[in-house]
Amino acid sequence: MLRGRRALLAVTGGVAAYKSAELARRLVEAGAEVEVVMTESSLEFIGPQTLAAVTGRRPRVSLFGDDSVSPHTELARWCDIAVVAPATASTMGKVANGIPSDLVSAVLTATRAPTLLAPAMHTEMWEHQATQRNVERLRELGCRFVGPHSGRLADGDVGVGRMAEPAEIAEAVAAILSPGPSAARVLITAGGTREPLDPVRFIGNRSSGKMGHAVASEAARRGCAVTLVTTSDLPAPSSARVVRVETADEMCAAVSAEEADIAVMTAAVADFKPSRSSEEKISRADGPKSIPLSATPDVLASVAARENRPFVVGFAAETGGVGRAVRKAVEKGVDLLVYNDVTAPGCGFGADTNQVAVIDPSGAVEEWPMMSKREVAARLIDRALAEREARG
Repeated sequence: MLRGRRALLAVTGGVAAYKSAELARRLVEAGAEVEVVMTESSLEFIGPQTLAAVTGRRPRVSLFGDDSVSPHTELARWCDIAVVAPATASTMGKVANGIPSDLVSAVLTATRAPTLLAPAMHTEMWEHQATQRNVERLRELGCRFVGPHSGRLADGDVGVGRMAEPAEIAEAVAAILSPGPSAARVLITAGGTREPLDPVRFIGNRSSGKMGHAVASEAARRGCAVTLVTTSDLPAPSSARVVRVETADEMCAAVSAEEADIAVMTAAVADFKPSRSSEEKISRADGPKSIPLSATPDVLASVAARENRPFVVGFAAETGGVGRAVRKAVEKGVDLLVYNDVTAPGCGFGADTNQVAVIDPSGAVEEWPMMSKREVAARLIDRALAEREARG
């Protein structure tokens, strides 16, 4: 399953380090070559000789005292994947903020290989605002996570923060290095378009792009080849190809140039634009009493109408009930339509949470509970990949 693949296992200083030997064994038995790097604090929980016996290679602990001139860059280039198990709050913070102060953080900062983190810590540390901020930053950088789960922690505590079991981590490694349906090409649109009236003013909407960028991060985390066409300046996954646009015409042109297996069209595209745009700022005194409007291209419909069409997920930001979105799902010819009422608490433009309903071509509506936009994105990508695979 992993024959010929090279896995770097980074062990950091948490009680769950005792599971690292079992993870190393599973990776070796799957055929991988495994190199281990350890933090100084991890030595308090597991001895390097144990890991050496499992992998057949002596773990490395320090940036110094090694035969290698630059051990961190050599290991960073050598590996096909870097696995951090356990991943402590300290190490995640260092990598998220670009502070390579030891061998482990230096390798993780230098590598361009996929990075999989298995967090392990007490619930209070996992839920701390700084830790969650670092987790979000790591996701933006393209890192992937497995766990943490709820369960028994150190000192008999029970809560979120328990490291995923070695079998689950090994399966995640295999999924990344031997991708199946998740190797899909995913095209995502995000943000609200701006249709210029003059160099200063425009017709637009309140869309922040947060939902689309969250979808891009989740698709990248699953190993998809992501193209993000966006009007937003929000961070994007490092592995994604990002096309910055402003107007509906620019978005339509960018989208039409892309081939995809899955298209997730979260962008709030303006339906109308000024029929004429002034090259100079229009003064108040000379301002028009009315602004003639023209229709913009229907980006979603253009993708759904392709002869060799992708699996199409549309978004409908509406006010009021779901009925209008159900009609839109049928009219647009999409495979899924995601509806949300932007006037509902916690669901408006710019919010970090969303409560959506997913509509299929038959008009069936599946309501999802309130959750973070990242969680909505994760569930949506999982469903799109699964339905695409089921349809062949």
